[in-house]
Amino acid sequence: MALNLDSPVGELLDTPATRAVLDRLMPGFSTSPRLAPAIAMRLSLRTVAKHSGGLIDAALLERTGAAFAEAQDAGAANALGSSAAIDAGSAARSPARPAPAPFPADEPRLRGYYAPLLLEGDVSRVPIDGAFPRELEGTLYRIGPNPQFAPRGPYHWFAGDGMVHAFRVADGRVSYRNRWVRTPKWRLEHEAGEGLSGAFGNPLWSDPRIVALDSTVANTNVITHRGRLLALEEAHPPFALDADTLEPLGEDTFGGRLAGPFTAHPKLDPTTGETIAFGYSTRGRFSPWAQVSTIGADGAVRRTLDVELPFASMVHDFAVTEHWIVLPVFPLTGSMDRTMAGGPPFAWEPELGTRIALIPRRGDAPRIAWIEAPPCYVFHPMNHFEDEDGTIVVDVMRYDVAPLFPRPDGRPASEAPSPASLHRWRIDPRAGSLRETRLDDRAGEFPRFDERRCTRSYRHGWIVSGDEAFVRRGEDATEGLIGYDLMRGTSQRWIPQRGDRCGEPVFVPRSADAPEGDGWLLATVWRRAENRSDLAVFEAQDLAAGPIGLATLSHRVPAGFHGNWAAR
Repeated sequence: MALNLDSPVGELLDTPATRAVLDRLMPGFSTSPRLAPAIAMRLSLRTVAKHSGGLIDAALLERTGAAFAEAQDAGAANALGSSAAIDAGSAARSPARPAPAPFPADEPRLRGYYAPLLLEGDVSRVPIDGAFPRELEGTLYRIGPNPQFAPRGPYHWFAGDGMVHAFRVADGRVSYRNRWVRTPKWRLEHEAGEGLSGAFGNPLWSDPRIVALDSTVANTNVITHRGRLLALEEAHPPFALDADTLEPLGEDTFGGRLAGPFTAHPKLDPTTGETIAFGYSTRGRFSPWAQVSTIGADGAVRRTLDVELPFASMVHDFAVTEHWIVLPVFPLTGSMDRTMAGGPPFAWEPELGTRIALIPRRGDAPRIAWIEAPPCYVFHPMNHFEDEDGTIVVDVMRYDVAPLFPRPDGRPASEAPSPASLHRWRIDPRAGSLRETRLDDRAGEFPRFDERRCTRSYRHGWIVSGDEAFVRRGEDATEGLIGYDLMRGTSQRWIPQRGDRCGEPVFVPRSADAPEGDGWLLATVWRRAENRSDLAVFEAQDLAAGPIGLATLSHRVPAGFHGNWAAR
């Protein structure tokens, strides 16, 4: 939405200070000065303030926000930040408001297994087929995209509102609760009674109030950290929830030290108790900068390190070993210019190749080494460690071509789907070289392992795998599980009935001091014929024997991303 420079908003934003900040956030911005107000509205006030270097004071931001809210909708000033005000105003919702638009019928990621679940509820005692071990006590939290309303413009699976599914297991019984993550975006759209956002907050499709709000969708991972339940995506700080009720507690910025993008995949080093995290696009949307952080066992941020990247990229996950942080930059690029021209926000550009940063874990100003590799994409590593000779070993689910994203001109990135399969990278930090070995040619995704071995050598791992795993959209796609013994070079597999699909497996050790891999595997299973889901529990070392217990829900748990176990 372009605003006239003569409007109150235009006068506030059309200043040398604002232009300087916006030019830092989006190089080349100054070549189109008449777009200053429009583009500023498409950046959050928080982002502009963070990178203003003191050029823009709080009073200016407050005046800008107030003028913007008045210009857009006199009754929507709360959209600029106060979720409590949204709740307070819900009673004033007009009874004459039309019903929200239906979800598009031609979008595969909004149908079948992927269709959003438009209800929240509690089940105090889920029926069980077989048995859940009485020693298994705790909660499995799972999360995934579950849009509250039909999106504006093209939909992307990664952009839906987060919904948490909590399975509590105790004394052989299972209870269940699900809730949307009530982020500021969710609250604003809930009050409006309709979807207001384009995918990834695309400013060409999103209501300006959504862009100004700059809210997380909190849909990618859910973890416990020092007793807190955190819903994560990768463009915003963590969003805290009550671990029992799943009610919102708000953003968690670790005391204000980590107020920008925060990975959905932080790594906990069980030896040191440290949590290693990173964020990308940390100097504005699609900026080629990342920040790597170390959080101590006491929850205090011990180190932050800014890293300039060779180009703006979607950096979904990374690897950590005893001495190294491995940050891969794949040619899945982000571009504001492309987005504002109507192109894809993220696109596959293999000609740029892959660059991998090797960052020492210690030191305030470490020397960062870069390694070049052929174009490929990795959403998720399994585990990562160092051999005795110092070689860095990273096991990854590797794609030849990034799935789910087009070329910059909108053409498909490949003629046929390019599934991921398990590969091992051996990186020599002294020679600056990478050697790759395929460990399995079967398609798969969502790798997990016994996370007590994170950053250390390991033996056992598990993935989701099937005849059309992850990238194919056929109605009869079937996805089961594979378990690996990497020491012996063997595997075992469990496949459900045709058309059924497993979610990410989560390993739970039998006890805190049990040997690696001794325990259970938990995974949701969508039953296509009945359009509902089970929670399945397996003996982790006897996967091929099938589930020893099924908690049978009467509804579907939609296709999601990640989850974790919290012991009681």
